[in-house]
Amino acid sequence: MPPIQDMTSAASASRETASEPLGAGSEPSGEAVLLDALQHQVAVFARRAEQTRLGGVGQVRNSMDRAAYLLLNRLDQEGPMGVKALAAGMGIDSSTVTRQVAPLVDTGLVKRSSHPEDGRAVVLQLSARGLARLDEVRSSRRELMAQVTGGWTAEERTSFTTLLTRFNGALSARAAGQPQIEGGTGEGGTDA
Repeated sequence: MPPIQDMTSAASASRETASEPLGAGSEPSGEAVLLDALQHQVAVFARRAEQTRLGGVGQVRNSMDRAAYLLLNRLDQEGPMGVKALAAGMGIDSSTVTRQVAPLVDTGLVKRSSHPEDGRAVVLQLSARGLARLDEVRSSRRELMAQVTGGWTAEERTSFTTLLTRFNGALSARAAGQPQIEGGTGEGGTDA
């Protein structure tokens, strides 16, 4: 695997995508160089994340796809809910959730049950097997994060997590057509 370029070479390699048009012989502004480096590093991150699927370590590595992980995680954090609520919370459409949940129900990781207040409605909830599997995958992914950031201080991990959460929140807000909050830490946003 080739080494990741530093910010300066990343910006140089992607000058043609600068946010400001350049005249002949012009150099991009400091902000344009920084934004080029940022967009390049996000692209590299997306490729690396897809290559490894950030699946974890050991036998659990790459054993759960992103959609399944995000659905199970959402059900664990927020409890039983209907397809529409799950779709809205994840920023995707109901048909996508239905398609992604089907194999989770088939394998016993998610179960369907009647809504406690409206017996005609169906809610999805994490099964005991699903929770055990999610815990296993989380543990493996936690170990991967520990290995990847092993040389980082606690403050660096906290700063990175805060900024990545803010970045994801801004992307989610943009996708939803919502205004971005200046200087706020933002929410984790959707899990699309």
